[in-house]
Amino acid sequence: MSIGALALLAVVSAGHAQMQQFSSSSLDEGGEAAGTAIAAPAGNTHVANRFEMHSNSLPFEYGAIVQGGVGLTEERSGFKFIMAGVHAGKVLYSHDKPGLLRGNFEYAMELFPYWQSYTPKFQRANCVAGPLLGGITCSPYYTVGGTFTGVTATPIILRWNFTGHGRIVPWAQAAGGVLWTDHKYPAFGSPTLNLTNDGPNTDASVWNFTPQGGVGIHYFLSPTRSIDFGANAVHISSASLGDKNPGVNASVQFNIGYTFWK
Repeated sequence: MSIGALALLAVVSAGHAQMQQFSSSSLDEGGEAAGTAIAAPAGNTHVANRFEMHSNSLPFEYGAIVQGGVGLTEERSGFKFIMAGVHAGKVLYSHDKPGLLRGNFEYAMELFPYWQSYTPKFQRANCVAGPLLGGITCSPYYTVGGTFTGVTATPIILRWNFTGHGRIVPWAQAAGGVLWTDHKYPAFGSPTLNLTNDGPNTDASVWNFTPQGGVGIHYFLSPTRSIDFGANAVHISSASLGDKNPGVNASVQFNIGYTFWK
């Protein structure tokens, strides 16, 4: 091999070695930079609930719900409730700043096409003014109370979800709804006959209103699925749509639901 060829080979070999050194150095620096860019911060490698998926997320939710409870006040302690239906809501505002009020505001609605209330039975009669029984005349006794069936809707639910990190997201809400029953609810009258309790204008109403408030939690099985638990204090009143408004001053009702988040 000639001296010129040997010299050319030496130059090419030296240049190749420098290129390999430069490439190795560049890859090391680039690899370190790339590793820094894609590495997930500690503690955020797993998204536990829907509100962690996107910043300022305003998701929609829908699902099935079952609710039941009892009357609280002395004259309503024998009342029991059971219902089943659907829940739907949309987050309208998100507050992501740290603090106790970190969370979001949700507007929701519920519909319970199945609603039943089990109430104590008692005897009453229909009475009118007359010459008998101290000035009133009454029909034979008949049984009132028992089981009432109806449909209830809660078109206004104002809920605050206390968002954070983890599977459990607490919430608090205020709500208002309407109830229709297949006969006037609750039963009214008295075994001690008189015109005040048993006269011609002593019925309740098939329509009642249900102002309420409650607390609960979403337990996220995955970022888009949750089991929901809640407790509501519910007042039932006809707002005097009937002749009488016996109502249910207070009841406590617990619910469980399964929710899909979008």
